[in-house]
Formats: sequence, structure tokens, C-alpha cells
Amino acid sequence: MKVPPDRPKPKFFDLAVPFFLPMWRRVLTGVVPLIWAMVELANGEAFWALIFCALGVTAIWKFYTADWAAVAAQAEEDARGGG
Repeated sequence: MKVPPDRPKPKFFDLAVPFFLPMWRRVLTGVVPLIWAMVELANGEAFWALIFCALGVTAIWKFYTADWAAVAAQAEEDARGGG
């Protein structure tokens, strides 16, 4: 993906993208790793449980702190061909 020079490069774990504008996608992205962490913990795999729990919590935090109005406005501008 080539980024235009007037826009900043996307960050490694940037979840504030138009794909996640529907709430159900954000909920699934945060909840599924937490559920899988419970499955791993129930199977005695504490290491993998910790990894998936960290992924779920990080995703939830990123979604909570994102400015979704700005993401929606940028997506609308890109759809109109303004960026």
C-alpha cells in the first residue's frame, strides 16, 4: 500500500481504520481473542492464554481511544476522491 506524501504512514497496530467503523467488527475483534484466551487457559496453556489476552485487551483499548468521528470523516473524504 503506497501512502500519499501528504498523509502519515500507518502505524503497526493501528486499528482506527474504516474497516472497523461498524461496532460489531470492533466487538468481535476484542472479544474473540479473550474467549480464545479462556480456551487456552482451560487447556493448561498459560503462555498462549497470556498472549491472546494481551491481544484482546490491546485491541479493546485501541478501539476505546480511537476518534471514530475522524475516521468516518476521512473515509467519507476518501470515498469522494478527496484524498
